[in-house]
Amino acid sequence: MAAPPERVFAYLLDVNKVAGCVPGAELSEVVDPSTFKGKVKIKVGPVTVAYSGTARIVDRDDSTHSASIEAEGRETTGPGSARATAHMSVVPDGAGSTVKIVTDYNVAGRVAQFGRGVMEDVSRRLVGEMAACIAANIEAGEPHSATTADANSGDGPGAATPSTSRAPATVKPVNAFGLLFSVLWARLRGLFGSKR
Repeated sequence: MAAPPERVFAYLLDVNKVAGCVPGAELSEVVDPSTFKGKVKIKVGPVTVAYSGTARIVDRDDSTHSASIEAEGRETTGPGSARATAHMSVVPDGAGSTVKIVTDYNVAGRVAQFGRGVMEDVSRRLVGEMAACIAANIEAGEPHSATTADANSGDGPGAATPSTSRAPATVKPVNAFGLLFSVLWARLRGLFGSKR
């Protein structure tokens, strides 16, 4: 991303900004600065799976721009569950930054029937969509960054002017059926293409 690590890291830990970039996610409550409740909905063909759960920032190190997040949720209409731990770090990369994320997740219930390989491919695509949305917002300038700068420009308290930044990017709700189809199609093409 074309932004310094400290700015990228601060943005990634602001759930109100990031929530709009998570496919199918809806933030329902900010319990405290490190605990959030929300819902995630995924449509797989004729089946829609919705999870309701909690995410927590369990480890945060501003000096190294790293944090760990734990999330768990249960299906809202079934016995399924999901649990994930993600460790992220933001490192300098030339004039910008690179975000590294390592995630360990477990799912049980209807979604688990698609198998590990497909789940990993779909997860990569979802993270890719989220990353593109976040990068677009950070690189375009945060909606309130001009207001903050103006407020600190010496014009006195309350002298902030509205930001002229464009509206933040968001992602559409995820349709995992389309993602699964494209993943399977890519695998089939690779299988048949490798025999030539």
